[in-house]
Amino acid sequence: MAEDQKKLQALSDEYQKLQGDLQVNIDARQKLESQQQENKGVQKEFAKLADDANIYKLVGPVLLKQDRTEAVLGVDGRLEFIEKEIKRVEKQIKDIQEESERKRMAVYQLQTQMQQQQAQPAS
Repeated sequence: MAEDQKKLQALSDEYQKLQGDLQVNIDARQKLESQQQENKGVQKEFAKLADDANIYKLVGPVLLKQDRTEAVLGVDGRLEFIEKEIKRVEKQIKDIQEESERKRMAVYQLQTQMQQQQAQPAS
């Protein structure tokens, strides 16, 4: 019985760790989605600009003039990177959710087994 109790505690601890990891990944995905929206906004602003408009980039406390093509490529590159990261994080979230569900079922089965064992001597 004590062995089952230790096993149950270990499974519960693993489940809780997975839930913490899941929350970290969800937060990361939200941050990436926020960055994605910000960059899409910049992309839309670039589309509205005249071809001869000046584009400046904030580098530390200084605004530096930037070539339009370079600026557009930079934003496009960031968006591509962010989209790949979102896919990677979503896969991690899916994997953690699946593993978490397996651990939850293992905890439930062990609890049920322990309850049945406790009920047997009483009968």
